[in-house]
Amino acid sequence: MKYLIIADIHANLEAFQAVLEDACNHGGFGHVWCLGDVVGYGPDPSACISLLRTLDPACVCGNHDLAAVGKIDTGDFNSEAAGANRWTSGQLSDDDRDFLLRLPNVLVRDDFTLVHGSPRLPLWEYIAHAFTACDNFACFDTRYCLVGHTHVPFVFEQEGISVNEGYMGNGDILKLGGSRLIVNPGGVGQPRDRDPRASYAIYDSEEGALYHYRVAYDIESTQAKMEKEGLPEFLIARIARGV
Repeated sequence: MKYLIIADIHANLEAFQAVLEDACNHGGFGHVWCLGDVVGYGPDPSACISLLRTLDPACVCGNHDLAAVGKIDTGDFNSEAAGANRWTSGQLSDDDRDFLLRLPNVLVRDDFTLVHGSPRLPLWEYIAHAFTACDNFACFDTRYCLVGHTHVPFVFEQEGISVNEGYMGNGDILKLGGSRLIVNPGGVGQPRDRDPRASYAIYDSEEGALYHYRVAYDIESTQAKMEKEGLPEFLIARIARGV
């Protein structure tokens, strides 16, 4: 079975559609695991929720998802993120809100724990370095943990009391074996590794391997919609730079 692994769609419909098309071109998928932040920043929150729901995903909530429905305060957001979140909140239907409110903080699927930020602090903690990953290996019981939140495709491997970290590039194949791993597929809608292409992964359970991919999308169309809606200029510019 093949599983599409996505994170941080951030209301970027063009990027999301490009990922789905590219995943089909790489052999398709039977299930979807989504690691949160479906909305926030981008111009199409309701459309992205609707498209995601057609895929019947196993999905956890992100901090932007819960902020958009008033479950957490945006006081810790920067001004651009907070402003975009207020706009997002006004775009959601009752069904959209119900969907986001029902999302759990943590899911377990087979050998995988799914969270947005980290198993220790599912909504807020960024796992961007080996020392943070090291602390988090004690916070989940499965062999593998899938995270988002940083928008950067990383893999952290536990070896005894130490943790190795590595970046995943387009086309990289991660063979799953005995080592415990924390894996981030990167961001669909707002990558932050200086590569603006949408980032995602496919897990093939029969092969015991995870494949990482990047795909270009129509960034200018997304930017035009963001500008039309009056979203912050910084957010409009950053998706073209991948930062």
